[in-house]
Amino acid sequence: MQHYFHPTVLREYDIRGIIGETLGADDARAIGRAFGTLLRDAGGKTVAVGYDGRVSSPMLEHALVEGLTSSGCDVVRIGLGATPMLYYAEASSEEVDGGIQITGSHNPPSYNGFKMVFLGRPFFGADIQKLGKLAADGAFASGIGTVTSRDILDEYVARLLEGLEGIEPGKLETLRVGWDAGNGAAGPALEALAARLPGEHHLLFTEVDGHFPNHHPDPTVEANLSDLRALVAAKSLDFGVAFDGDGDRIGAIDGEGRVIWGDQLLMIYAEDVLAHLPGATVIADVKASRALFDRVAELGGTPLMWKTGHSLIKSKMKETAAPLAGEMSGHVFFADDYYGFDDALYAGIRLLAASARLGKSVTELREAMPQMLNTPEMRFQVDESRKFAAMEEIAGRLTTDPGPEVEAVNTTDGVRVNTADGWWLLRASNTQDVLVARAESESEDGLERLLAQIDAQLALSGLERGESVGH
Repeated sequence: MQHYFHPTVLREYDIRGIIGETLGADDARAIGRAFGTLLRDAGGKTVAVGYDGRVSSPMLEHALVEGLTSSGCDVVRIGLGATPMLYYAEASSEEVDGGIQITGSHNPPSYNGFKMVFLGRPFFGADIQKLGKLAADGAFASGIGTVTSRDILDEYVARLLEGLEGIEPGKLETLRVGWDAGNGAAGPALEALAARLPGEHHLLFTEVDGHFPNHHPDPTVEANLSDLRALVAAKSLDFGVAFDGDGDRIGAIDGEGRVIWGDQLLMIYAEDVLAHLPGATVIADVKASRALFDRVAELGGTPLMWKTGHSLIKSKMKETAAPLAGEMSGHVFFADDYYGFDDALYAGIRLLAASARLGKSVTELREAMPQMLNTPEMRFQVDESRKFAAMEEIAGRLTTDPGPEVEAVNTTDGVRVNTADGWWLLRASNTQDVLVARAESESEDGLERLLAQIDAQLALSGLERGESVGH
């Protein structure tokens, strides 16, 4: 039987929609049948399935499992948990061939979606389009699969704790840390983890609640860190860690309440990792600060700038055998003594480990970073049919006739332009009808000049940097 998805649902990195409007049980069932068909065609059979704390997640999980089993796949249900727990279930078991997590990630409560792993690699882009076509053709495999359940929480927490092995216990016992689960799916794992961690740990909002009653679980938005900041200040803690709704993105603040952004966290992790893996490649997305790439080189590593998108970064890590990668959005990937997927709980553990191994507090590590002036990520509406064409025009102009102020142009993902004042970025979002801009300089005047260059390029393509829109 054919199934047609709403045109907005099949995205670049995942499948995502609004419950009752663009996404429902029939879609979940069709995703299960199509994914199961593709997996069986590739020689696989067993799929791990997990879900986040959203109100709609159990309903979607039930339908997804029906679809998978009717394609002849066997399902291992791991239940409610963070997305990295699903990734762990897939990566740590030779019997599991694929994985699907039902999650709306950092989106509002009315959203939900699916993140997928296929034979050990991310399932995205062309894979998702292929799934949609298979469903539209109704070319599903048939069969009767089995369903079993597996409780992996204790095993997963034990694996996280391995990130602290080899560190003198005394260095960890003095740490005092605040943690904010934001009522997201990482809460239960965080409680189990904190109970076994050395040191003193204070937890916020670990009860899973898909309405997110305290604050929205997106740690890249500074306003969402105010509760954590208040906790760190009230208890005089060393630092604080926050998670997004499904636990694959990390946010952090130091002991003085300053935000440690994704690229700044990567500077800390790189110092720790490169100490025992000299010369290793460290990957960051095109939105990251120049200070990060300079710091990786200074530490003896090989910095690599790559496209934004957790699936794209994971694929590049495998290709380059990089032990560490990260994005401004808070996705951090460790293949150094771990599996290479984005896991905010593990990234939290590695922040404790880095501080202990480097013999510096997180506040000291943050203090030592260069003071750059950044714009926030500016996202402005551009019609879907225009955004990529406009970016081609802008890239064409900058590569053929860059002008005297341009020192270098990188077209890995949109355009990233280096000048004497710093750098600016303009790229098309893969998930929304927006262009994304960002600039960084050492001075306010420099930042103004960079923004003027962005505006000039947009104007030449008949566009302007309008009011910023949300994710």
